[in-house]
This record gives sequence, C-alpha cells and structure tokens, in this order.
Amino acid sequence: MAPVLYMQDVSPPVRSVLLTAEALGLKLEKKVVDLSKKEHLTDNFLKLNPQHTIPTLDDNGTVVWDSHAINEYLVEKYGKNDSLYPKDLAKRAVVNQRLHFDSGVIFSWLRYIVRSYKYKGRKELTEDQIEHLEESYSLLESFLKGHQWVAGDSVTIADFSLVTNITSLTLLYPVNPEKYPNIINWIKRAEGLPYYKVHLEGLQSFKKMFQEMLK
Repeated sequence: MAPVLYMQDVSPPVRSVLLTAEALGLKLEKKVVDLSKKEHLTDNFLKLNPQHTIPTLDDNGTVVWDSHAINEYLVEKYGKNDSLYPKDLAKRAVVNQRLHFDSGVIFSWLRYIVRSYKYKGRKELTEDQIEHLEESYSLLESFLKGHQWVAGDSVTIADFSLVTNITSLTLLYPVNPEKYPNIINWIKRAEGLPYYKVHLEGLQSFKKMFQEMLK
C-alpha cells in the first residue's frame, strides 16, 4: 500500500513532502485535511497525530509528522541512493543545519506573519518583521555563495523545504534581486527541476489565501 499523506497543499511544508516524493518517484495516497473546518482536531486525527499538524505521514502504521522528519524518512526508506540526504556525516550535517534554519527561522517567520494577518487583521509588515526577513534573506544568500544549492552543489531535501517556504514568503515580502541574486538564481534552478510542478498549485492556493486576507 502507498504511504498516506494527510495534507493541504496551501501549506509550504506539505509541498516540500510532495517534492520529495516526486523526486523519489514515490506514489502517495493524499488525504486532504481541511484546517478551516478543524478536521485536524477530530478524534481520529488526534489519535494519529496528537500535535494535530500537517503534513502527517502514515506508512502502513509508521506515523511521522513534521515535514523535515517525513522527508528524511522517505529518502532513507525509499531512496535509490542518498543524494537527497547524504549518509556522509559531514555532508549530512550541512543539510541538517539548513533544515534547522528552515524550521527555526524561515518557516517560523512565515507562520508568525501569516497568523498576524489572519488573526490580528494586519495589512502590512511591521518594521521588526521586515528587519528579520532581511536578515533571513541575507543568511540564505550567504549559504548559496559559490554553490548551486543550499547545502552544496547537489539538490537535497533542504532545498525542497526552503524553496517552498521562500517562494511563499516572497509573496509577502519579495526578494530584492539586486541584493540577493544568489537566491533568485537558486529559485530559477529549482523551477527547472522536472518535478517542481507539484509545488505550483499549492503556491497559487497560498497566494489566493494571502490576497483574501488583504481585503
């Protein structure tokens, strides 16, 4: 049986899992969990994932949540090689650092900003938010200096996590191409990946959601 992914593609972390699965040639059974209808708070879903977050993966009884953990699991179990998540400790350490940067910095700010718009009625970014986003973009720009991808010269799951969040974040605060050319070129390289298309429908859903919040 195909692994079951509980998801809603407006979520950037969900889209990173879709990218990973597509890169692996892995078919997933997708079950949409509508957060607006509080489907993530049902008894059945809470039994599966007490943290009630998406994405959540159920691989024939092995349940994993948090997109970073899911992506690592999928590559370890289904990858034909370790290119997306190297077994070499030094290389893996770099990928892990980028994944932690994504979860602790990039996604953290994306989630905070979206919630401030959705639940507090904000219509524009604060000076503090802009300052932190500039710092975040600057760090990512430095990671890409002299490299094709965020953890070196081969695409990894760190790219999948970061590109889904960054392309969503740029809808709220665009990346300045003059200040951050490495980021712009990295996004263009990602767009050239044969499986990148699985991210686009959800990105458009995110854009539509954000536009609705601005009304």
